[in-house]
Amino acid sequence: MEIQKVNKIERILNTKKSQKISIITHVHPDGDAVGSSLGLYEFLNQKGFSNISVITPNDYASFLKWMPGNEKIIIAEENYESACNLIIGADILFCLDFNHPDRSDNLANLLYKSNAKTILIDHHPQPADSFDFVFSYIDTSSTAEIIFKFISAIDKDVINKDIAACLFAGIMTDTGSFSYGCNNPETFTICADLIETGINPENIHQLVYNTYTENRMRLLGYCLSKKLTVISELNSAYIYLTIKDLEYFNHQDGDTEGIVNYALSIRNIDFAALFVEKKDHIKISFRSVGSIDVNVFARLYFNGGGHKNAAGGKYYDNISKTIKYFESVLSKFRKEIISDKQNLKP
Repeated sequence: MEIQKVNKIERILNTKKSQKISIITHVHPDGDAVGSSLGLYEFLNQKGFSNISVITPNDYASFLKWMPGNEKIIIAEENYESACNLIIGADILFCLDFNHPDRSDNLANLLYKSNAKTILIDHHPQPADSFDFVFSYIDTSSTAEIIFKFISAIDKDVINKDIAACLFAGIMTDTGSFSYGCNNPETFTICADLIETGINPENIHQLVYNTYTENRMRLLGYCLSKKLTVISELNSAYIYLTIKDLEYFNHQDGDTEGIVNYALSIRNIDFAALFVEKKDHIKISFRSVGSIDVNVFARLYFNGGGHKNAAGGKYYDNISKTIKYFESVLSKFRKEIISDKQNLKP
């Protein structure tokens, strides 16, 4: 954590406790986006700031709505005028868990036009240079972990159970329940500090991972039995869902979360994708293990990006043509990986 930069922000914050502060996440906010935002919200609340808002571009999964402070979140898709007014009127904007204004979707234009001090806190590669302050650490497990360091640099004693629960959930979800992106011992040291506040990690895990609706569970079964394709020769697998599929299982926000990981868990599979049909595009999730860089793949072919082993993208065609295109570029991409490895040999 860059202490001098934190000190500058602390001075800006402390010029006036009545400053208007908005915290913004990326579109389709996940556990890290929601957890880090609510953790920061509670910290600022504890420090005496009264004009704080948390804004998400759209709704998010029901299994994240147990977090302390969840009722304070303004969903722009549902309350656009209110969200706009809060962003336009803000003195300080915290942008959490995204690396570019465009990732805030329907809020992007407001961020570009804002006269507020903008503070980016994130762990995705290649952050935009359109923010006043940038805390970008791509080797960190989650934005929630960076928020912990940011808070600790100002006043670690303020971290209470509510802050700890939100930040722990953020770290837990963005590491797949500590199954990837968590090889740094500091991640577990921070989790230990959070647990010291008295939170119950087992209960948090239960609330996030073991509260499937019947429809969500049946959708998962359908994905694995009817919608899974394995491309053995490319060590890859994918699952696809149409709008009709989603309607049949009464799809709710978050119901497809984590499904792509099941394709990746097949033996000898190191690249997986999930295609979800939307009204005007195909939403895609990519996952990989080892040296397969899906961030590069998503950027090259699918208008997206993310992390080395977890990324997302979009494609503007029907689902059958999207999958056909995916299979063609996947074959090319894997051949290039093999070629690169051969070129590295002495």
